[in-house]
Amino acid sequence: MSATLRQRTGQATRVLRGLGLALTIAAAAAFLGAHYGAPAMLFALLIGMAFNFLAEESHIRPGVDFAASTCLRLGVALLGVRLTWSDFAALGPVPVIAVIGLVALTIGVGVALARLMGQNARLGLLTGGSVAICGASAALALASVLPRDGRLERDTLFTVVAVTTLSTIAMVAYPLLFAALSATDAQTGMLIGATIHDVAQVVGAGYSVSQEAGDTAVMVKLMRVALLPVVLIAVIVATANGRAESGRIRLPWFLVAFIVLAIVNSLGLIPAPVAETAETASRILLITAIAALGVKTALKQMADLGGGYIVLVVAETAILLGMAIVIAKLFLL
Repeated sequence: MSATLRQRTGQATRVLRGLGLALTIAAAAAFLGAHYGAPAMLFALLIGMAFNFLAEESHIRPGVDFAASTCLRLGVALLGVRLTWSDFAALGPVPVIAVIGLVALTIGVGVALARLMGQNARLGLLTGGSVAICGASAALALASVLPRDGRLERDTLFTVVAVTTLSTIAMVAYPLLFAALSATDAQTGMLIGATIHDVAQVVGAGYSVSQEAGDTAVMVKLMRVALLPVVLIAVIVATANGRAESGRIRLPWFLVAFIVLAIVNSLGLIPAPVAETAETASRILLITAIAALGVKTALKQMADLGGGYIVLVVAETAILLGMAIVIAKLFLL
């Protein structure tokens, strides 16, 4: 066996081990959810967090990363088979206008707060964009187009940890908060999709409430994700950083797949058995992704970060939540 083949076999084995762990947690969560009438995704998150001590193991980490990223994106893409453009139209113009306004305001607030706290505007743009659009994915995308200096890598790492942790907390807390506000399932879905940072936690929170809340949350969240290329282009122009990265700006592939499947489904071209199979596969993939996300979540990491940085991201998150609730009360509730 050649060295290259041995290396590839070893990599595949590590991926399968981590993926197997996530699938096992997902199966246990599905069993508990079915027998106790509680959200399987919440069980997957909590059980996964109990295995966080394995997150940095070299023979586990590649598979956990694969489950948390690729499985998540595939699961979200397959959700398109159950949605049609009439579902988007049913949302009305308010969520679309609200999403655009919330994204712009959150980024602006992030930059302003960073300056008030004695930090540079770039940190505010990085954290504000992550909170406003799609969490860790937005942080990495923004970092790729921001001017590089000695602090960018550290700031990016902090932002990824912070928004992932806050998203995990929001996944559990926000459905309870919106229920206390007497929001309907559709309204809860809109609020979840407009306020939680990462796609995975939006999916987990939305479908833990109901099917309708989950569908609405995913659609609203993907509206936010669709604004990422626009924000990246604006950052490149604003920072005069028009290097080769600008040619690589494009919509995330899972968003494109979601849209294509929704169009095909709207035309009635997906047979019912195929749609049912895709829905089942999507649910399995999403529960597996949530399980892997739980394994990767270490709340202790937040305590090791600078207090000022944490305050910045928490403030941005609270302001986004507050603005979304105000909009919902004025136009939806």
